[in-house]
Amino acid sequence: MFLQKIKSRESGVMLYGITPPKAGTAPERVAEIAEKTIDRLSSLDIDALVVYDVQDESARTKEERPFPFINALDPLAFASEYMGRLEVPKIIYRPAGKFSPAELSDWLDELHSNKFYPIFVGVPAPDFPVKTNLAEAYKIWEKNEDTSVIGAVTIPERHQVLKDEDVRMLDKMDKGVSYFISQCVFDLDYARKVVEDLALSCSNKQIDPPTIIFTITACGSAKTLDFMEWLGIHIPDQLKEELKGDGDVLEKSVKVCLEIASELTEFCISQSIPFGFNIESVSIRKAEIEASVDMAHQISQMLKDKGLRKTVESLVEE
Repeated sequence: MFLQKIKSRESGVMLYGITPPKAGTAPERVAEIAEKTIDRLSSLDIDALVVYDVQDESARTKEERPFPFINALDPLAFASEYMGRLEVPKIIYRPAGKFSPAELSDWLDELHSNKFYPIFVGVPAPDFPVKTNLAEAYKIWEKNEDTSVIGAVTIPERHQVLKDEDVRMLDKMDKGVSYFISQCVFDLDYARKVVEDLALSCSNKQIDPPTIIFTITACGSAKTLDFMEWLGIHIPDQLKEELKGDGDVLEKSVKVCLEIASELTEFCISQSIPFGFNIESVSIRKAEIEASVDMAHQISQMLKDKGLRKTVESLVEE
C-alpha cells in the first residue's frame, strides 16, 4: 500500500495524476467522466491516484497563457464523491495559503476520514494574500502524522537557478514531509542534479533521504509544448526542435519520456534515493490520454523487471 511504501522508503512507487472536470459541469456528466476514467485506469498497476488542484497562474508571468484558464471542480469533492470505485488512495493537492488555519484543519479531517493524503502547494502568485503559510499548514497536519503521510512538490528548474532545492526539501522533511512529487521532467540533467545534491546533503547530515516521485507526461502538440514552457517546465533546445520538427509529436514525446524514466531509475538506484513515477494525464485529447496509460503500463513493467514492484490485484470494486 502507498502509506507503507512511503513510510518504509520503498522504491518503485507508481502514481497516476489527473485534474477534475471543469467547474459547472453537470453532475451526471461528472459521473460519466469519472466512470470512464476509472474504467481506463482499472488495468493499471498504481499505488495511488493524484488529483490536482487547478490554479490560475497567469499572474506569475507576463507571458501570454497559450490556453485559456478553466476553473475545475474541487479535487477532494471529486475524488470522494465520484472516484470511490477506484480502490487506491487519493493524493489531493491543496494551496494552503488560500485557507485559514480552521478551514485547513477541517479539510484535513475530511481528507483523513477518506484515507486520502495531502500535498500542500504554494499560492498561484507571489503577491497573493496568504492566510496560512506552509510551516503553519504542516503544523496543523501533525495531528495525523502517525497514520498518514504528507508530500510536497520539488521543482528541478528552481534548483538549476537557485541551487537550493535540496535545502528546501530538507527543511520540509523537518516539518514532516516524507516524499516529493516533481514538476514534469523533460530535462534529465536538471532532475539528476536534484537527486545528486539531495543524496549528498542527506549523507552529510546522516539522515535517510525522502522518496522522490518524478512526474512524467506526454506532449501531443507544439502548442502543448509551448504551454509546458509557460508553466515553467524546461525543455532542452535540441529536444524542443526534435519534438516540433517530428511528424508525430506525441509518439516522439512518449519515447523521450520512457527514456527519461529508465535513466532516472538507474541514477536513483546508484544514489540510493528511493523513487517512483507519477504519470500525469491532464489532456482531454483521447490520443494523449491513451498514451499516458500506455506509458504507465510500460514504466510499471520496467520497475517489475528490475524487481522494484510486485503485481497488484484489481484496483476496481466489482
